[in-house]
Amino acid sequence: MTRPREILVVGGGASGLMAAITAARAGAGVTVLEHESACGKKILATGNGRCNLTNTRMAPDAYRSHEPKAVAQVLRRFTVEDTLDFFAGLGLYTRERDGWVYPYSQQARTVLHLLLSEAERTGVKLQTETKLWEISKISPKGRWQVMTDRGRFEGDAVILAAGSKASNLPGADGSGYALAKSLGHKIHPVLPALAPLTGEGNYFKQWAGLRMEAQVCLRLDKKNAKRERGEVQLTDYGVSGIPVFQLSRYATEALHEKRQAELILDFFPPCSEKKLENLLLEKKSQSPEKDWTEILRGIFPDKLCPIVMKRVREKHPRQIARQLKCWSVPVKGWKDYAFAQVCMGGVDLRQVDPRTLESKLQRGLYFAGEILDVDGACGGYNLQWAWSSGAVAGRAASQKGKKESI
Repeated sequence: MTRPREILVVGGGASGLMAAITAARAGAGVTVLEHESACGKKILATGNGRCNLTNTRMAPDAYRSHEPKAVAQVLRRFTVEDTLDFFAGLGLYTRERDGWVYPYSQQARTVLHLLLSEAERTGVKLQTETKLWEISKISPKGRWQVMTDRGRFEGDAVILAAGSKASNLPGADGSGYALAKSLGHKIHPVLPALAPLTGEGNYFKQWAGLRMEAQVCLRLDKKNAKRERGEVQLTDYGVSGIPVFQLSRYATEALHEKRQAELILDFFPPCSEKKLENLLLEKKSQSPEKDWTEILRGIFPDKLCPIVMKRVREKHPRQIARQLKCWSVPVKGWKDYAFAQVCMGGVDLRQVDPRTLESKLQRGLYFAGEILDVDGACGGYNLQWAWSSGAVAGRAASQKGKKESI
């Protein structure tokens, strides 16, 4: 009787649990090695605790990587439809808003509970509070071993799904990158990808706490690069909110390359600059006794108005409208990894087979999730990458290392 494949999954997050369940369903014996006290803690924080688990609208720029064709190939092998079918099979009922898919309960805990229940049902062993020291092959064509503070674990394959440095949760230390590097893999520079940005200026504490609808344009080396629109959070260090998150990976990458990055905020996106100027003139004619700060308070949040008037040289509606439509925030940097949702960079996909996510350098070593050089936009794309890459790696690792046909 053929011995079942033994798979070691390093990391018990979204991609690790998906890899483990997929491999176990295929008949493999699976052990998940997780250095935290419980698996899936980061899942609980996704979508502000509601778990935006995927997105039915796959925008062309939803994913960023040095190897976008490889990313697309993985996503084709386990699609959004596959993800929805998988979770429906676990008993999850979902709701959709503009393509963003959430559990109907609006609780991330629902998703994690179903994953852990399925892992238990399929016989996956969850070895928590286990610190890894080293991953190595026992023989060139043989089994693998993982050395930990709880002893040695052996398997026919290892799936490295150790996540990134993004998160304020304990354990998000990026240790998987060092493990991948020790096995010969190139690591693209790891930087926060969905994160708040810090700006140059001495007025940020005055507008801290404001939330405003705005259009945000990112300028790189004084050229317009990308635009986003939505609710912006004005903070004591700069700006945050989903529109800023969507642009942040391009800004952080530019700053890392010693290039210039600047955000141009439009605080009145419904109208043109000329229409805003005319609106201000109209309000002034209705209340000529009011100064411009008071006029602005009838339209914009109270905190913002005095800051605007300090920034305009001429107290003229044209200059005021220009300031509100083209508010410049030179980007100085980014908040640290604790404030980031995901990271850019990671294991070079040129060294990984996109059909299986097996290493081209080390047979029997697979990758899944954020440790790879892939980052997605806000909206469930990063969890979709976790599900897709975990399923592809788990499926391949359970099939005696045989590569699937395209």
